[in-house]
Amino acid sequence: MPDFENASLGGNAVVALGNFDGLHVGHKKVLSTALEIANEKGYVPVALLFDEHPRKYTLGKRPPILMTDEMRDKKLREMGFTVVKMSFTGLRDLEPYEFLCKIHEKLHVKAICCGFNYHYGKNGAGDIKTLENDCKELDIDLFWQSAAFYDGEPVSATRIRKELENGNIQAANAMLGRPFSYELTVVEGDKRGRVLGFPTLNQIFPDGFAVPKFGVYASKVCIDEKWYPSVTNIGIRPTIETEELRSETHVIGFSGDLYGKQVEVFLLRYTRPEKKFDGLKQLAETIANDSKTAKKIYLESEGALP
Repeated sequence: MPDFENASLGGNAVVALGNFDGLHVGHKKVLSTALEIANEKGYVPVALLFDEHPRKYTLGKRPPILMTDEMRDKKLREMGFTVVKMSFTGLRDLEPYEFLCKIHEKLHVKAICCGFNYHYGKNGAGDIKTLENDCKELDIDLFWQSAAFYDGEPVSATRIRKELENGNIQAANAMLGRPFSYELTVVEGDKRGRVLGFPTLNQIFPDGFAVPKFGVYASKVCIDEKWYPSVTNIGIRPTIETEELRSETHVIGFSGDLYGKQVEVFLLRYTRPEKKFDGLKQLAETIANDSKTAKKIYLESEGALP
């Protein structure tokens, strides 16, 4: 790709800088400030992203993602941002000041918003102090945000991934400022759930996704603008002896064909670990109990059933 994708804005820009993986509460402080400035000054709000995660080059691999790039970009656009992608390989060897000049030249930058720990330029040499000096030189207003805190510690994508690994979905949700979710294509399964009386939406996690702890979750799903309580199993389904990792969601009260469609599943609470049952009858009885638990949790969180 060229150095910049979709860089013709037709106006001056307030640029939000960051990876924004997960769009957690710390990211939202930066993004909200950018939107406020855009509304006040009449600037174009821009979320400036790399086409590849810098850590893929500095550490050899990208950290597990909290949402797909497509979902992140979609949500940023829904917030009102123009999403502009930068070629990391095309820009990674620029010194910090050169990097900022390149952005300024392409996007007519009037203001920049970022987090306190933002780094930029070759080898990440530029920090917030460097950015303050460079912005002053280029007559760019800089607005940087301090960390958001949860349970006495700064919120970060690393912390959220750790809570997901441990099944602490409520802690992860608190740091995200919303229920953790994934929007993936519904694929055909083996239809055992339908036979048991509990048809499920089967979804496959993409490579590199931050998969939550294996087990059962109370969840919710929105279909055709209507919310439903649901129960989601994440894992390899040991009772039917499969090694394929997937998400299976039984949507309570819904009947219909969603194969091939994108459906977003929101996790509310971890309710039990994945386990192997003696037979399908015992599995069906447990799913029925899981559904009751999920409905109760949904009612507590949403206030009413659909």
